[in-house]
Amino acid sequence: MLRLTEIKLPLTHANPDGASHAEIEAAILKKLAIPPDELLGFSIFRRGVDARKSHAILLIYTVDIAVRDEKRILARFSKDAHVNLTPDTSYKFVAQAAADSTQARPVIIGFGPAGLFTALVLAQSGFKPLVLERGKAVRERTKDTWGLWRKSVLNPESNVQFGEGGAGTFSDGKLYSQIKDPKHYGRKVLQEFVKAGAPEEILYVSKPHIGTFRLVGMIERMRETIIALGGEIRFGSRVDDIEIEQQHGKGQVQAVVLATGERIPTQHLVLAVGHSARDTFEMIHKRGIYVEAKPFSVGFRIEHPQSLIDASRHGPFAQHPVLGAADYKLVHHASNGRSVYSFCMCPGGTVVAAASEPERVVTNGMSQYSRNERNANAGIVVGITPEQDYPGHPLAGIAYQRQWESRAYELGGRNYQAPGQLIGDFIAARPSTAFGSVQPSYTPGVHLTDLATSLPEFAISAIREALPAFARQIKGFDLPDGLLTGVETRTSSPIRIKRNDDDLQSLNTKGLFPAGEGAGYAGGILSAAVDGIRIAEAVALSLSGTPLTLKP
Repeated sequence: MLRLTEIKLPLTHANPDGASHAEIEAAILKKLAIPPDELLGFSIFRRGVDARKSHAILLIYTVDIAVRDEKRILARFSKDAHVNLTPDTSYKFVAQAAADSTQARPVIIGFGPAGLFTALVLAQSGFKPLVLERGKAVRERTKDTWGLWRKSVLNPESNVQFGEGGAGTFSDGKLYSQIKDPKHYGRKVLQEFVKAGAPEEILYVSKPHIGTFRLVGMIERMRETIIALGGEIRFGSRVDDIEIEQQHGKGQVQAVVLATGERIPTQHLVLAVGHSARDTFEMIHKRGIYVEAKPFSVGFRIEHPQSLIDASRHGPFAQHPVLGAADYKLVHHASNGRSVYSFCMCPGGTVVAAASEPERVVTNGMSQYSRNERNANAGIVVGITPEQDYPGHPLAGIAYQRQWESRAYELGGRNYQAPGQLIGDFIAARPSTAFGSVQPSYTPGVHLTDLATSLPEFAISAIREALPAFARQIKGFDLPDGLLTGVETRTSSPIRIKRNDDDLQSLNTKGLFPAGEGAGYAGGILSAAVDGIRIAEAVALSLSGTPLTLKP
């Protein structure tokens, strides 16, 4: 098979599923200068969109083709970077459990994307993992989440942050990232999602997404696969302690202890708890596991009419079925030295209540697969660092998050409503008293106020400066009736549980494998899932006694 890249076709020639196969075939034949009978077949590997010129949007294809004389064509295009052999992207398991193995099963704490794919790959390798998830199964968890959204009742153990599927279950379901992936783990993730019921288009569109409702059923099917392969998932099983034995100046995991007092022995423990497991972070720090503070960001959710974003990004092609709801990515370097950027943009979505602790307000964004809600939303956040903003302790970032989440709870009226302000009023530094044309999507509701004291002054001033600057890139971004809702504090984990590069175990605790977003090694569904696969391989190699060769 040969892979051709940069096959460009105008959007105007596209049908609702993209350019027709006849047009793509014609482009292949033209590129290779071959007659139709020499092309045996082709498949689409990737479809991207070039929307830099809204009046002339292009679809850009990468295709895998079969031809009669592959060697001759490769020789003819030897100096063309867009014609190559199709790489092997199939997943290769690094180790398999012995049929008569009597080793204690590996234990995974957390069943978000990282824990899910660690468990899946270990189960597929025959190692029969035990997963301990503090929250509930995904459908029960969904009911608890709606309890906060509709009735202002928070369940601290079952919410947007905790439960089967992790925080990504209540998100836009984005399945793309900027991680380096030389071993094509991301392809494995997408293929497993398709097996579990995701639309096949996620295998080839440039910015695949699934949406919350589809994720629920997919996660259930993946759980069933793990169980069928000998794995076990236990919900409502919060780990309150890790037993560590000191050996030759280094710790060795021996067991975990649940909130019920049950002790589960293991020497292979994956910590995949997500970015909001603050009590777990406090516990591992107390146990002497090496933890350090890391940067994250704080800010607001911003809402505009989706039609405004579509018109700005896609011009006359706004609402084209191939393009769908438009997104954006923005960055501004403020005069006070801070960087302001858009985060987790959710086209046609809603702003959601994402608190996991009582009397605190946290926002996040979510979309369904259709992305057909009236508003677009995104985080508009400011980067912060431990050295500058929360120095002196590895867990200081947690205290910093809690400070502003508690303040948001106060400003919102102490009932889980979120504080909000119209964009025009925020820029003019005056309180808002009435909604304009943009109605808030956040439930339990938005309480209009002045957001000036909801975040540190440097963040407020940086965002005030950034919004008009962003309007120079997206016309109307500083729409006076647009809405800011506070606060966004869970952009990423406030800590990193450092691990060795070679075996992916904790720097000072053998048998502990920090994984995913909570450990500081991922940011989003795809990167967390990919990290879960890497961790599964490290655990499998350790269990099988195979020499570790995990460096990328």
